[in-house]
Amino acid sequence: MSTDTNADADDESTSKCGASSSSTTEPESETSSGSKCGASSSDSSEDSSGSKCGASSSSSSSSGSKCGASSSDDDSSTEQEVGATIEDFDADPGQLTAVGLGPGHAEGMTERAKNALLEADHIVGYTTYIELIPDEITEQADDIYDTPMCGEVSRTEESIDRTLAGNDVAIVGSGDPNVYALAGLALEILESKGATASMVDFDVVPGVPAAQSCAARLGAPLVNDTVSVSLSDHLVPMPEIESRLHSVASENFTITIYNPWSRKRRENFQKCCEILLTHRDPDTPVGIVHGAGRDDEQVMITELAELEDLGESEIVDMTTTIVVGTEDTYVWDDRMVTPRGYETKYDY
Repeated sequence: MSTDTNADADDESTSKCGASSSSTTEPESETSSGSKCGASSSDSSEDSSGSKCGASSSSSSSSGSKCGASSSDDDSSTEQEVGATIEDFDADPGQLTAVGLGPGHAEGMTERAKNALLEADHIVGYTTYIELIPDEITEQADDIYDTPMCGEVSRTEESIDRTLAGNDVAIVGSGDPNVYALAGLALEILESKGATASMVDFDVVPGVPAAQSCAARLGAPLVNDTVSVSLSDHLVPMPEIESRLHSVASENFTITIYNPWSRKRRENFQKCCEILLTHRDPDTPVGIVHGAGRDDEQVMITELAELEDLGESEIVDMTTTIVVGTEDTYVWDDRMVTPRGYETKYDY
C-alpha cells in the first residue's frame, strides 16, 4: 500500500473538527458528556456535544464533535478551531507518542512501535489504520478511538486532550509519522492549546515509509538522489504541486508519487503525467505498487508513456505509490535498477 498517503484527507465533510458532519453516523454523539479519561465533564446542557476526552464540551447542539473543537453556526465552513486549552485540564499530563505502523502488516512494524502501543493507555487513529494493529495489542488498551476519512484534525486533537487529561496516548498512522502524516499537526495543535511538547513528553516512533516499502517490491530504484511529491491538493494548491513537479522532473531525481489518483483528482494525475513527459523520455521506467504488504497487493513496472492510461485502472488509487525512474534507471530481470555510480569508479 501507499503506507503514509493522506488518504483520509479526501472526504467531502465540512465539519470544523474533521469528523463526519452528520451526527447520526457517529454513535458517540448520542452519549452523555461523561469523560472516558478522568477529567471532569462539562456543565453543558447539550448531551450531543459531549467530549470523550475530558475537555469542556461545546455549547453548540449542532456540532456532534468529539474532539473538543469549537463548533460553528455555519456548517458550510471548513475552518478548523481548537476548543479546549491547557487551562481546561487539571490532571498531570500523560505521554503522547506518534507511532508509525510501517507498510501495513504486523511483520513490517518495528519492535519499538509494538512496545509503544503496548505501553499506551489509549490508541487513537484512522479506522483503517487501527484495523492494521494486531489484536493482542488493541485488546490490552484501555480505549481505542478511531475516526473515518477526513478525521485527521479531530483525532489528533482528541489524542492531545486525552493526554492532557492524564493518559498515555499513542496516535497511529501507517508508514512514518513524519511523512505526509500527523506528527507535525500534533505539535501545531499542542502549541495552539498553550501546551508544550515537553509537557506531554512528545515522542515519535518512526516506521517504514511508503517510498521505501514500495521501492523494495520494485528492485532498487531509490539508491541515488530521490524526491517525493504528493498529488493531493487537499492541503496544497494544485498550481504549487505543478511547479514542484516541473522543478524535480527537470533534474535527474527518482520521483516517488504519493496520493496519485482518486475520483476527485483525475485531472491532477493527468497533469502530472503531462509534466513528467515534458522532462523525461517516454520509455523512462516507472514502478507502480498498489496495496504493498496487503492481500490485494499488485506490482507493475511499465514506461512513463503508459502511465496516464493506468489512471482509470484498479492498480492506481489512493493506496498506490508510483516510482518514476531517472534517465539512468533501467529494468533488469523484472526489477528497476538506478545505478549509484559505482560503475564510474570500479570495474565489475
